[in-house]
Amino acid sequence: MIVRLWLLVFAAWVLRAQSGDRVLLVVNRKDPASREIAEYYRPRRVVPQRNLCFLDTPPDEEITWNVYEQQIEKPIAACLRQPGLMENIFYIVLTMGVPLKVEGGGGGVQTEHASVDSELTLLYAKLHGSMPPRAGSVPNPFFMQRDEPFRHPRFPIYLVARLAAYDVAEVKAMIDRSLAARNRGKFVLDLNSPSNESGNNWLRSAALLLPPARVVIDQTNRVLYDQHEVIGYAAWGSNDGNRKRRNLGFQWLPGAIATEFVSTNARTLKRPPDDWSFQGWADKEHLFGGSSQSLSADYILEGATAVTGNTYEPYLTGCPRPEYLLPAYYQGRNLAESYYLSVPWLSWQGVLLGDPLCSLGKP
Repeated sequence: MIVRLWLLVFAAWVLRAQSGDRVLLVVNRKDPASREIAEYYRPRRVVPQRNLCFLDTPPDEEITWNVYEQQIEKPIAACLRQPGLMENIFYIVLTMGVPLKVEGGGGGVQTEHASVDSELTLLYAKLHGSMPPRAGSVPNPFFMQRDEPFRHPRFPIYLVARLAAYDVAEVKAMIDRSLAARNRGKFVLDLNSPSNESGNNWLRSAALLLPPARVVIDQTNRVLYDQHEVIGYAAWGSNDGNRKRRNLGFQWLPGAIATEFVSTNARTLKRPPDDWSFQGWADKEHLFGGSSQSLSADYILEGATAVTGNTYEPYLTGCPRPEYLLPAYYQGRNLAESYYLSVPWLSWQGVLLGDPLCSLGKP
């Protein structure tokens, strides 16, 4: 009887932890798309009116540290200081039109370049007196915590996601798909050449942690195209030299998530020409956003519900780890918890495009 009662209490806690009252919804007043997306999302996830947080910042994708600190971090901190919000909020949801990345000096692993999203994860700690360094990354305390529910103050971070794509219609479709998510479909894992064994081993581990009947894995040099009923995907994107098609031709199920080992796939959320594709760095005339690499938002365009990305070079070790991301998502963790379980570093380059509350439910 006591065990059953505890399970009921725990289930109620989990449901509340994944509800709209845990969301701080961030809106840029200076961008009509941001306001429209917030108006669409808020009633569908029942986000309380007091959990709306308004910014007044130019909707530039890349900003300086001064703009980040004064026009993004400072007003969001003020919102979180409202009675009851600082501890209760688990998820900060940025809308399309909120700046994407912060430029900075330095190089290598000590660069000051970062995504706005990853920087904001540290705001909980900052509100409690911590002052992490600007340069370099900060270890993620939630990384690999497979068996623990996310909670404060045990994990002194916020889980940040972004409702963004190439246009407002795609974001609304993403939200609709997140609400329709179900635990069905295939997890597609596409390995690359033997020269990338670290990432390949992570993909192999993901396959072992998922139900065999629901895994499609390819360990050859060919690229998996035109797969059906896909709920999860992990691969090398444009870093797979055998991939020639920009779009995979997948049939994505509602709730589907994609992740890839690519350095700058979230460098921009501007839509490239329809005939653009990644042709390699030598073709300087056909770079987009300063790069020839694949783009995260293309997966949303094709029908995925969520996708990970990086604004600047994260190095392979800083990318999401599929052997944590996909099994957690399959087992019923919501999108935000599944993603942050898989990311080793914060104050870094990561971006999660999608509704953080999206969940497949238990298998």
